[in-house]
Amino acid sequence: MTQERAKERVLSGMRPTGALHLGHYHGALKNWVRLQSIMECFYFVADWHALTTHYESREVIEKNVYEMVIDWLAAGLDPEQCTIFLQSRLPEHAELFTLLAMGTPIGWLERVPTYKDQQEKLKDKDLSTYGFLGYPLLQAADILIYRANYVPVGEDQASHVELTREAARRFNHLYGREANFEVLAQDALAKLEKDSLKRVEKSRKAWQEKGDAKALEGALGFINSSEALSVVERERIESWIRGTGKSVLTEPQVLLTEASKLPGLDGAKMSKSYNNSIAMREDKTAIEHKVRRMPTDPARVRREDPGEPDKCPVWQFHLVYSDESTKQWAANGCRTAGIGCLECKQPVIDAILKEQQPMLERAQPYVDNPKIVRDIVDAGTDRARIVARATMHDVRGAMGLNY
Repeated sequence: MTQERAKERVLSGMRPTGALHLGHYHGALKNWVRLQSIMECFYFVADWHALTTHYESREVIEKNVYEMVIDWLAAGLDPEQCTIFLQSRLPEHAELFTLLAMGTPIGWLERVPTYKDQQEKLKDKDLSTYGFLGYPLLQAADILIYRANYVPVGEDQASHVELTREAARRFNHLYGREANFEVLAQDALAKLEKDSLKRVEKSRKAWQEKGDAKALEGALGFINSSEALSVVERERIESWIRGTGKSVLTEPQVLLTEASKLPGLDGAKMSKSYNNSIAMREDKTAIEHKVRRMPTDPARVRREDPGEPDKCPVWQFHLVYSDESTKQWAANGCRTAGIGCLECKQPVIDAILKEQQPMLERAQPYVDNPKIVRDIVDAGTDRARIVARATMHDVRGAMGLNY
């Protein structure tokens, strides 16, 4: 990872809808911990987002906010290396959401794949609300207000980041142009030598008429290396080449997170609502009980019946937790009926407990003294507020709202 990349910013968040489980750890938190040492990371508790589906259950959200932060800290997030904050403490998020909403077509929100998908899955809840329709745009505001370069998501969430990019692009196009932009852009272009200017004009035409990404990349690389131009002049020429306004809001890139290979106890997606999860801070007795009760290959009715690991949910846990020799032992023992299912499950239990032990140790000081957690969130929120306010100053200026 280069030093320049290390300065780039990452933004991600989670809704406080309950105790985090091992699926959260392997699917997101482990990656968050890795990123905090190589990038500037902002991680937030998305309590407003929890209201989009739990607006009638505010007591659930309040109870879960700080418990979730303890889970984050238990996983290894370090408040000295990353910024941990609470979304609802920053009204700037709501302000940017409102301003973006003024120019965002409703069709953009309705086409987000999870919009109809969630309505189907959560039929017991009334989701015919503006908050639920607009939550992808609130998510866009969460990202854009910190000018994040990257958003770590799985493939199923990539569409939300694309909407964020579209919202930034539209905002920059509508409000990013300075009153005398064309004159200022031409003044900047006049500083280039004739041959260089022709090259830039050719690249601009190739990008705007044919979408030639290589031409765009080449032109921007040349402009950004030109010593004849100031930073502001480079930005104006870039906007002229792209055909957009000045870049007030940053278009984030997707930082694809490898899909979690840890399913639920029944082989389906791990979820508390499916009653198939193991909490990150589950007690030892409960873990042993849950794993021992896991379903196995239906073909193994009796101890002497051979089985097939690929048909057994326990095998998926071996793939995540076991070393190569243990996996070979489990696979061979299953196929030859050399071991019983309870024997096969024991290494999984041992591995989960071993992984969990440092989490429990990290969590204990915060469980004993919850004020430390609140202080961490307060300090992170203060740091986040500085960035959010700076962005909103530029946004209001671009929209002519700084009177």
